[in-house]
Amino acid sequence: MPTPAGPADPSDDLALLRAHVAGDRDAFAQLFQRHRDRLWAVALRTMGDREEAADALQDALLSAHRAASRFRGDSAVTTWLHRIVVNACLDRIRRRQAHPTVPLPDGVRTDGGSATGGVEPAAPVHDHDTALVVREALAALPVEQRAALVLVDVQGYPVAEVAKILGVAEGTVKSRCARGRARLAVLLGHLRPTAGGSATPAGSSSGVPPVTDGNPRRVEGVGSGSGRSRQDVKREDT
Repeated sequence: MPTPAGPADPSDDLALLRAHVAGDRDAFAQLFQRHRDRLWAVALRTMGDREEAADALQDALLSAHRAASRFRGDSAVTTWLHRIVVNACLDRIRRRQAHPTVPLPDGVRTDGGSATGGVEPAAPVHDHDTALVVREALAALPVEQRAALVLVDVQGYPVAEVAKILGVAEGTVKSRCARGRARLAVLLGHLRPTAGGSATPAGSSSGVPPVTDGNPRRVEGVGSGSGRSRQDVKREDT
């Protein structure tokens, strides 16, 4: 069933997680149902492929299920879940880059089942083609930039929360978003018409949207660090 509309109560999330740790067999499933739609959207847009996203989300949920007892409670449960999902996606992307294969068309499964999240609504041909172009452009970005853009620009999370999800400084998130937007402006410049009705030439950097702070909502800290050094973060952004 779809996740109910409206924000979930963070106190209920924590209660469900604690109940799961205490041995309640249904608590974790209830917790997942509360956040399934947003977790699936993050996985799908980060991976760019429904089957890969479903596998990454399954990996993440198994990790969260096993690591629940180590959650210290000094962060929002949903932030903790998103961090695990993003890390699972990035790990799978890196493995895929190290061992490239020929991907199946988007949405195709060989086992006869349906991908997690249900069937996407049909779109007009023009909109569908544009969506495919945008998805391909996102997939061409470095994985760190892609993850930041998906969380900030697509999902609307505040920069502060994205920094906690990714385990990096807020300035790093802003830098990755700015670099990613600049690359997308080049890759997707032909989709942006000018005032005269003609497309903006590819490679033009004008009109790149500024870095935003996302939704203005308060975010608590995350319980664990990223495990990466400042030197690693700087190397990613170069």
